[in-house]
Amino acid sequence: MWHIIVTTTPQLIKAGLKYTIPISIISFVLGLIIAVVTALIRRSNPHGNLLVHGLWQLAKWIFDFYVWLFRSTPLLVQLFIVFFGLPNIGIQFNAWTAGIITFSLNCGAYESETIRASINSIPQSQWEAAYSIGMTYQQVLWRIIFPQALRIAVPPLSNAFISLVKDTSLASSITIMEMFMVSQQIVAHNYQPLLMYSLVAIIYAVFCTVLSILQHYLEKWTSRYVADSKEGA
Repeated sequence: MWHIIVTTTPQLIKAGLKYTIPISIISFVLGLIIAVVTALIRRSNPHGNLLVHGLWQLAKWIFDFYVWLFRSTPLLVQLFIVFFGLPNIGIQFNAWTAGIITFSLNCGAYESETIRASINSIPQSQWEAAYSIGMTYQQVLWRIIFPQALRIAVPPLSNAFISLVKDTSLASSITIMEMFMVSQQIVAHNYQPLLMYSLVAIIYAVFCTVLSILQHYLEKWTSRYVADSKEGA
């Protein structure tokens, strides 16, 4: 048993560092960009002529539909549609690209709700106070609202990233050689499913534990001024 653990653990860790972590980071960053754009469009109500208003409403409907679609369907099904289904209509991606696209869109849908709720949690009085001194909408958003919303959003966004690391195990279903698929291939040779799946579970747990520790320090860093203001009061 120990021989199997010693010889296979480096293979699993290598797959984790080569595929699991990069897929998670890239998908999370792209998903966060999608989430910010989605949240801002869905909560905005611009003033203008009838054409501008109509186009904006159409954009809001499209993003509403996008969020509904990806939050209402399983991630595994989404992966299969992008990798196995889209080639039937002439749209084909390699496994890596299909995984990144699917994970990013899935993350973006969930993260957009976190961003939108964080922005909405900032009191309306802060918007009004900023407008009263001549700030534009963009200035209020980026200088006043976003810094506060970011602090509120850090815990749920961190949890989303940790969940994404675990969800990347589904990438094995579209032939990406991440940790879980490597463990499956090893099981096919040594016929030790309990040992190998337990081992890969432990490695996932170690990765997520490290991320949880980093999350703790990130929350502490983003809340440093809040703590200082409370002490001063």
